Amino acid sequence: MPLSAVKLASLVAISLVRPLSAYAWDGVDAATGNAVEIGKGNLVRSGQTIEIYDSGSGEYRDVDVESITRGAGSVEVEVYDSEAGEYRTLEMED
Repeated sequence: MPLSAVKLASLVAISLVRPLSAYAWDGVDAATGNAVEIGKGNLVRSGQTIEIYDSGSGEYRDVDVESITRGAGSVEVEVYDSEAGEYRTLEMED
């Protein structure tokens, strides 16, 4: 039974969209080069608070997502760490 064009397009679209909340997401802090991880269950969207793990400090931090920019092979997530009072750019694997 052949798939209709709409069903086929829907399947392709679903397979191309990465659910950012389903998996841990690895990357680095652009300023320090330390590995960072956005943990499973975090919805990475502007305006959301997410939890990250910074391997350099060995700490989990709650940060606010300011912006998300897709580049070639990576995604830049700019966050604000209110506890440290600083903005951070996280370069995450695409």
